[in-house]
Amino acid sequence: MVSVADPVGAGRVANLAHPDGNVTGVASFPQDLVPKRLELLKIALPGASRIAFVRCLKCAALDPPAMDAARMNGWLAAGRNLGLTMTFVDLSDTQGLDAAMEAIRRAHPDAVFLALNPINGVLRNELGGSAARERLPMFASYREQAVAGALMAFAPSQSDMWREAAMYVDKILRGAKPGDLPVEQPTTYELVINVKAAKALGIAIPQSLLLRADELIQ
Repeated sequence: MVSVADPVGAGRVANLAHPDGNVTGVASFPQDLVPKRLELLKIALPGASRIAFVRCLKCAALDPPAMDAARMNGWLAAGRNLGLTMTFVDLSDTQGLDAAMEAIRRAHPDAVFLALNPINGVLRNELGGSAARERLPMFASYREQAVAGALMAFAPSQSDMWREAAMYVDKILRGAKPGDLPVEQPTTYELVINVKAAKALGIAIPQSLLLRADELIQ
Protein backbone atom coordinates (compact mmCIF):
# COMPACT_ATOMS: atom_id res chain seq x y z
CA MET A 1 0.00 0.00 0.00
CA VAL A 2 1.05 3.58 -0.68
CA SER A 3 -0.28 6.75 0.96
CA VAL A 4 -3.07 4.94 2.82
CA ALA A 5 -4.73 7.06 5.48
CA ASP A 6 -4.70 5.46 8.94
CA PRO A 7 -4.32 1.78 7.92
CA VAL A 8 -4.88 0.63 11.52
CA GLY A 9 -8.15 2.56 11.86
CA ALA A 10 -9.27 1.28 8.48
CA GLY A 11 -8.58 -2.31 9.55
CA ARG A 12 -5.93 -2.95 6.92
CA VAL A 13 -3.13 -3.81 9.38
CA ALA A 14 -3.03 -4.88 13.03
CA ASN A 15 -0.51 -2.19 13.98
CA LEU A 16 2.23 -0.17 12.33
CA ALA A 17 5.24 -1.88 13.88
CA HIS A 18 3.96 -5.43 13.24
CA PRO A 19 1.31 -5.55 10.49
CA ASP A 20 0.96 -9.32 11.07
CA GLY A 21 -0.81 -9.97 7.77
CA ASN A 22 -0.28 -9.77 4.04
CA VAL A 23 -0.30 -5.97 3.79
CA THR A 24 2.40 -3.41 4.51
CA GLY A 25 3.76 -0.25 2.91
CA VAL A 26 3.57 3.49 3.49
CA ALA A 27 0.83 5.27 5.44
CA SER A 28 0.10 8.98 5.02
CA PHE A 29 -2.11 10.02 8.00
CA PRO A 30 -3.48 13.13 6.23
CA GLN A 31 -5.81 13.88 9.14
CA ASP A 32 -2.79 14.90 11.22
CA LEU A 33 -2.14 17.66 8.66
CA VAL A 34 -5.61 19.21 8.77
CA PRO A 35 -4.86 22.03 11.26
CA LYS A 36 -1.63 22.92 9.44
CA ARG A 37 -3.28 22.95 6.02
CA LEU A 38 -6.07 25.23 7.17
CA GLU A 39 -3.57 27.44 8.98
CA LEU A 40 -1.63 27.88 5.71
CA LEU A 41 -4.88 28.65 3.89
CA LYS A 42 -5.72 31.31 6.46
CA ILE A 43 -2.26 32.88 6.13
CA ALA A 44 -2.66 33.06 2.35
CA LEU A 45 -6.27 34.28 2.58
CA PRO A 46 -6.66 36.05 5.94
CA GLY A 47 -10.14 37.27 5.05
CA ALA A 48 -11.50 33.81 4.19
CA SER A 49 -14.38 32.50 6.27
CA ARG A 50 -16.22 29.97 4.05
CA ILE A 51 -14.53 26.88 2.62
CA ALA A 52 -16.02 24.34 0.21
CA PHE A 53 -14.48 20.95 0.96
CA VAL A 54 -14.64 18.61 -2.05
CA ARG A 55 -14.76 14.98 -0.98
CA CYS A 56 -15.76 11.59 -2.40
CA LEU A 57 -18.60 9.89 -0.52
CA LYS A 58 -18.09 6.61 -2.41
CA CYS A 59 -14.43 6.61 -1.42
CA ALA A 60 -15.29 7.36 2.20
CA ALA A 61 -17.76 4.45 2.23
CA LEU A 62 -14.79 2.07 1.91
CA ASP A 63 -13.66 3.05 5.43
CA PRO A 64 -15.46 2.26 8.71
CA PRO A 65 -18.25 4.83 9.31
CA ALA A 66 -16.72 5.91 12.62
CA MET A 67 -13.43 6.66 10.86
CA ASP A 68 -15.09 8.86 8.24
CA ALA A 69 -17.15 10.67 10.90
CA ALA A 70 -14.00 11.37 12.90
CA ARG A 71 -12.30 12.67 9.77
CA MET A 72 -15.12 15.11 9.00
CA ASN A 73 -15.40 16.22 12.62
CA GLY A 74 -11.67 16.89 12.57
CA TRP A 75 -12.04 19.22 9.61
CA LEU A 76 -15.00 21.01 11.18
CA ALA A 77 -13.19 21.48 14.50
CA ALA A 78 -9.98 22.71 12.87
CA GLY A 79 -12.02 25.11 10.77
CA ARG A 80 -13.90 26.51 13.76
CA ASN A 81 -10.61 27.20 15.54
CA LEU A 82 -9.65 29.45 12.64
CA GLY A 83 -13.05 31.03 12.11
CA LEU A 84 -13.78 28.94 9.02
CA THR A 85 -17.14 27.42 8.09
CA MET A 86 -16.85 24.18 6.11
CA THR A 87 -19.36 23.13 3.45
CA PHE A 88 -18.93 19.56 2.16
CA VAL A 89 -19.38 18.94 -1.57
CA ASP A 90 -19.52 15.43 -3.03
CA LEU A 91 -17.55 14.51 -6.14
CA SER A 92 -17.72 10.72 -6.33
CA ASP A 93 -17.11 9.98 -10.01
CA THR A 94 -15.48 11.51 -13.04
CA GLN A 95 -18.85 12.48 -14.51
CA GLY A 96 -19.88 14.54 -11.49
CA LEU A 97 -17.68 17.62 -11.94
CA ASP A 98 -20.42 19.92 -13.26
CA ALA A 99 -22.77 19.03 -10.39
CA ALA A 100 -19.98 19.53 -7.86
CA MET A 101 -19.11 22.95 -9.30
CA GLU A 102 -22.76 23.97 -9.16
CA ALA A 103 -22.89 22.94 -5.48
CA ILE A 104 -19.75 25.01 -4.88
CA ARG A 105 -21.32 28.05 -6.54
CA ARG A 106 -24.39 27.74 -4.33
CA ALA A 107 -22.17 27.69 -1.24
CA HIS A 108 -20.44 30.98 -2.20
CA PRO A 109 -17.11 29.93 -0.64
CA ASP A 110 -14.01 32.08 -0.33
CA ALA A 111 -11.87 29.07 -1.26
CA VAL A 112 -12.08 25.39 -2.20
CA PHE A 113 -10.15 22.56 -0.58
CA LEU A 114 -9.65 19.23 -2.32
CA ALA A 115 -9.65 16.15 -0.10
CA LEU A 116 -7.17 13.39 -0.82
CA ASN A 117 -8.93 10.75 -2.91
CA PRO A 118 -8.61 9.10 -6.34
CA ILE A 119 -11.35 11.17 -7.99
CA ASN A 120 -9.81 14.50 -7.05
CA GLY A 121 -6.51 13.11 -8.26
CA VAL A 122 -7.81 11.97 -11.64
CA LEU A 123 -9.73 15.24 -12.17
CA ARG A 124 -6.97 17.54 -10.91
CA ASN A 125 -6.58 19.33 -14.26
CA GLU A 126 -10.33 19.74 -14.72
CA LEU A 127 -10.73 20.98 -11.15
CA GLY A 128 -7.87 23.41 -11.59
CA GLY A 129 -9.41 24.78 -14.77
CA SER A 130 -12.87 25.08 -13.22
CA ALA A 131 -11.52 26.89 -10.17
CA ALA A 132 -9.63 29.31 -12.41
CA ARG A 133 -12.76 30.08 -14.45
CA GLU A 134 -14.77 30.63 -11.28
CA ARG A 135 -11.90 32.72 -9.85
CA LEU A 136 -11.83 30.55 -6.76
CA PRO A 137 -8.60 29.91 -4.83
CA MET A 138 -8.16 26.15 -4.60
CA PHE A 139 -6.07 24.40 -1.98
CA ALA A 140 -5.04 20.79 -2.36
CA SER A 141 -3.58 17.73 -0.70
CA TYR A 142 -0.63 17.06 -3.01
CA ARG A 143 1.97 18.78 -5.18
CA GLU A 144 0.53 17.34 -8.36
CA GLN A 145 -2.72 19.20 -7.74
CA ALA A 146 -0.84 22.48 -7.26
CA VAL A 147 0.93 21.86 -10.56
CA ALA A 148 -2.53 21.40 -12.13
CA GLY A 149 -3.72 24.81 -10.94
CA ALA A 150 -4.38 24.71 -7.19
CA LEU A 151 -3.03 27.71 -5.31
CA MET A 152 -1.21 25.71 -2.67
CA ALA A 153 -0.54 22.18 -1.43
CA PHE A 154 1.08 20.89 1.73
CA ALA A 155 1.65 17.16 1.97
CA PRO A 156 4.12 14.31 2.23
CA SER A 157 6.29 13.90 -0.84
CA GLN A 158 4.49 11.52 -3.20
CA SER A 159 7.71 10.66 -5.03
CA ASP A 160 9.39 9.71 -1.75
CA MET A 161 6.47 7.47 -0.79
CA TRP A 162 6.51 5.68 -4.15
CA ARG A 163 10.27 5.14 -3.88
CA GLU A 164 9.73 3.67 -0.43
CA ALA A 165 6.97 1.44 -1.80
CA ALA A 166 9.33 0.17 -4.51
CA MET A 167 11.77 -0.87 -1.79
CA TYR A 168 8.98 -2.87 -0.12
CA VAL A 169 8.20 -4.60 -3.42
CA ASP A 170 11.88 -5.52 -3.78
CA LYS A 171 12.04 -6.96 -0.26
CA ILE A 172 8.84 -9.00 -0.71
CA LEU A 173 9.96 -10.38 -4.06
CA ARG A 174 13.18 -11.45 -2.37
CA GLY A 175 11.22 -13.46 0.19
CA ALA A 176 10.35 -11.07 3.04
CA LYS A 177 6.91 -11.49 4.61
CA PRO A 178 4.75 -8.34 4.47
CA GLY A 179 3.60 -8.87 8.05
CA ASP A 180 7.20 -8.62 9.25
CA LEU A 181 7.84 -5.27 7.55
CA PRO A 182 6.79 -2.23 9.64
CA VAL A 183 4.50 0.29 8.01
CA GLU A 184 6.48 3.43 7.26
CA GLN A 185 5.27 6.99 7.79
CA PRO A 186 6.25 10.01 5.69
CA THR A 187 9.36 11.91 6.70
CA THR A 188 9.49 14.52 3.92
CA TYR A 189 6.78 17.16 3.54
CA GLU A 190 6.40 19.68 0.74
CA LEU A 191 4.82 23.13 0.69
CA VAL A 192 4.13 24.01 -2.94
CA ILE A 193 2.74 27.41 -3.95
CA ASN A 194 1.44 28.15 -7.42
CA VAL A 195 2.54 31.76 -7.86
CA LYS A 196 1.11 31.82 -11.38
CA ALA A 197 -2.35 30.92 -10.07
CA ALA A 198 -2.06 33.52 -7.30
CA LYS A 199 -1.23 36.27 -9.81
CA ALA A 200 -4.15 35.25 -12.04
CA LEU A 201 -6.50 35.54 -9.05
CA GLY A 202 -4.97 38.80 -7.83
CA ILE A 203 -3.84 37.20 -4.57
CA ALA A 204 -0.71 38.53 -2.91
CA ILE A 205 0.88 35.61 -1.09
CA PRO A 206 2.74 36.90 1.99
CA GLN A 207 6.49 36.92 1.56
CA SER A 208 6.89 34.98 4.80
CA LEU A 209 4.88 32.14 3.27
CA LEU A 210 6.76 32.24 -0.03
CA LEU A 211 10.04 31.87 1.85
CA ARG A 212 8.74 28.73 3.57
CA ALA A 213 7.78 27.06 0.27
CA ASP A 214 9.75 24.07 -0.99
CA GLU A 215 8.64 24.86 -4.54
CA LEU A 216 7.20 27.89 -6.31
CA ILE A 217 5.34 27.28 -9.55
CA GLN A 218 5.84 30.31 -11.79
